[in-house]
Amino acid sequence: MSLPPRLARPSPLTFVLIVGAVAFVIASFTTSGIAPDKLSRGIPALGRLVEQMFPPSVERLEPVLWSLLQTFQMAVAGTVLGLLFSLPLAILAAPSLSPHPAIVWLVRAIVAFFRTVPDLVWAIVFVIAVGLGPAAGVLALMVDTIGFAARFFAEAMEETDKGPREALTAMGARRSGIIFSSVIPQALPSMINTSLFSLEKATRGSVVLGLVGAGGIGIELKVSLEMFDYDQAATIIIAIFLLVLAVERASTFVRNRIL
Repeated sequence: MSLPPRLARPSPLTFVLIVGAVAFVIASFTTSGIAPDKLSRGIPALGRLVEQMFPPSVERLEPVLWSLLQTFQMAVAGTVLGLLFSLPLAILAAPSLSPHPAIVWLVRAIVAFFRTVPDLVWAIVFVIAVGLGPAAGVLALMVDTIGFAARFFAEAMEETDKGPREALTAMGARRSGIIFSSVIPQALPSMINTSLFSLEKATRGSVVLGLVGAGGIGIELKVSLEMFDYDQAATIIIAIFLLVLAVERASTFVRNRIL
């Protein structure tokens, strides 16, 4: 008595696709330039860099902390603005709530475009539009938050129980009343969760925006690295790590208490 095969025999098309995928992965490693000789040279260089970073410098600790505070304020402002705009866009992007399918398609395309373009590119765009400084960073984070939150808000609204909606509709309730009395209360836990993740994401993203002049601590890090002031860069990196860790812990605490 023969045992059944562990894996089903793939069809010719599946076999060709698997071989093609494996070949593409191998080609990706080849064209990326990863080689043992580069790693052998890079690891000692990385060790020398880490050695120059420690002990971290505290000479400019106060300006670094103020820049870190500005970075977090950018993240909070951009997240709040993004969430405020995400709610109406999510309503228009939800097929069961939007007034017309064409509006659903248009709004989803806009949200997808916001999500596709990286926040660093948005920062460059807004630096050109409004000039250097935190305002450009806030606007970039706002657009990035819309692209992230509006999608998940719409999905959360679509997943709510449609029974209360139908009951309110039978009673003659208006569309706005149904949305704010039935849909949003049911979707609120998921929306809070998405909002907290948006703040975490914006906090990490706001650090990078300073590299293109959009305010925050990123410019401090860029100057320190360009001036080969690696011990000062280590202080900034540690400060960024502590900020991101604090935001994530606070977000987890709020999520566990509310949800």
